[in-house]
Amino acid sequence: MKNRQKRIKHFSWLEYAILFVGSMFFAALPGILSGADISLLWSVYTIWYVIYWAVIAGALCAVIGYLEYRKFDRPLHRLSEAASRVANGDFSVYVEPEHTLDKLDYIDDFNKMVAELGSIETLNSDFVSNVSHEIKTPLSVIKNYTMVLKNKELPPEMREEYMDTVIDATNKLASLITNILKLNKLDNQEIAPAPEPYDLCRQLCDCALQFETLWEQKNITFEADIEDRAVITADKSLLELVWNNLLANALKFTEPGGKVTLQQTSDENEIVVTVADTGCGISHKTMKHIFDKFYQGETSQAKEGNGLGLALANRAIQRAGGTLAVDSELGKGSIFTVRLAVRT
Repeated sequence: MKNRQKRIKHFSWLEYAILFVGSMFFAALPGILSGADISLLWSVYTIWYVIYWAVIAGALCAVIGYLEYRKFDRPLHRLSEAASRVANGDFSVYVEPEHTLDKLDYIDDFNKMVAELGSIETLNSDFVSNVSHEIKTPLSVIKNYTMVLKNKELPPEMREEYMDTVIDATNKLASLITNILKLNKLDNQEIAPAPEPYDLCRQLCDCALQFETLWEQKNITFEADIEDRAVITADKSLLELVWNNLLANALKFTEPGGKVTLQQTSDENEIVVTVADTGCGISHKTMKHIFDKFYQGETSQAKEGNGLGLALANRAIQRAGGTLAVDSELGKGSIFTVRLAVRT
């Protein structure tokens, strides 16, 4: 079916008649008020008077109609066509604005809206693509090694090694799915924070001790500068997720012989926690997307992970009412800083 556009009726014959009669009346009004002989209106000049104002009224209607078409009808038609394309999934639409340099109009708002929709659509597409890739990788490992394990002549030591590989891939897959679900719930605000007062210093110590075996295996120097006690009112499980992710990343990206530092300070208004490392660092390009889902910078391509840890940590901190910032230099390490308000 051919697309039919609605056209604006710029003026009607009734409007023309009102303009025509009104023009004649107001043109004659000064003469009438000054006491001119009204009988002259019915003289031979009457027909020319009427024709004159009929032309003037027609010209005014034409000018008004053209201005309405130029300022309203034409832009609205373009906007309608663009909106139709957006509704059909085309987010590359751009409507040329009709504004001056110092004044924006509604078309600029429309273009901004389409750009935001396109960005959201791109993120959704990337999310689906990344999820598919991340799930496919461990599934392929599980499938291939399981098929090899069916070989009854496989030596016991190799069977044990392959089973460990399958278990490791299974754990990664389970972790990925768990993180995706948590991230989705945080984005949709389905996880309602349950604030309670607790000792943050004790929590930081407990989280750090979980990685003791890892830093010893990698021969990494781990230093902690934490106060004896700092009570905060927050969701304990959400913040535990943050500390675990930040410490895991710091140890993962720090080469053997490096150093990881956990520091915590507080005053009457806020608590500040920093996790610093001497690892590979982050480029400026990567830092712009460091908290995006599934984003992995150049320095992390050869590392384990799926690009969800920092996204999760950032969402959790936001739900807790705090901020998470990063300062890094490529080749020199990174510093992640968490700021949380002290709530009583």
